[in-house]
Amino acid sequence: MNEATTANTGATVKDTAAENETVMSRAAVNDVAVVNKALAAEHAAVYAYGLMGARTTGSLRAKVTAAFDAHRARRDQLRTLVSSGGGKPAEPEAAYALPVVPDSATEAVKLAVHVEAGITAAYLELAAATEPATRRLAALAMQESAVRSYGFRPAVTAFPGMPPRAPQPPASPKPSG
Repeated sequence: MNEATTANTGATVKDTAAENETVMSRAAVNDVAVVNKALAAEHAAVYAYGLMGARTTGSLRAKVTAAFDAHRARRDQLRTLVSSGGGKPAEPEAAYALPVVPDSATEAVKLAVHVEAGITAAYLELAAATEPATRRLAALAMQESAVRSYGFRPAVTAFPGMPPRAPQPPASPKPSG
């Protein structure tokens, strides 16, 4: 069994062919498409953390490196998951448009939090998969992502991965009489 432990969360990402085969052998075909969406998000995260790793130092670089390793392990797990289910894994893009190219620690933290929010959103859809083991994998990935995000910027979001609530229009005054 090949396991990678993330330094930020202490959680373990298991990458076993038998576990992946069990999950995907019972998964519905449309689950493979949703797993591929999460895989595409992991590809983007690996790209972003690779860039951040080249532009950070000290303890921030250690956190970025741990996140890079965790996302790479999860990416590899999802690739195996899709392949073992007979699907074609999503391929990475050559480059990704990032909201910011970090030139400072503050910008790197901002990008890391943004990446983790995107990862959490990608796994949110996977949490609705038909196979219980796939839902469990998604829940664990969302938990790890929320913890990693908190490690970069200690702020709690009520429902990580959910789109922000649209502002409510002000109540109109009721006519009297």
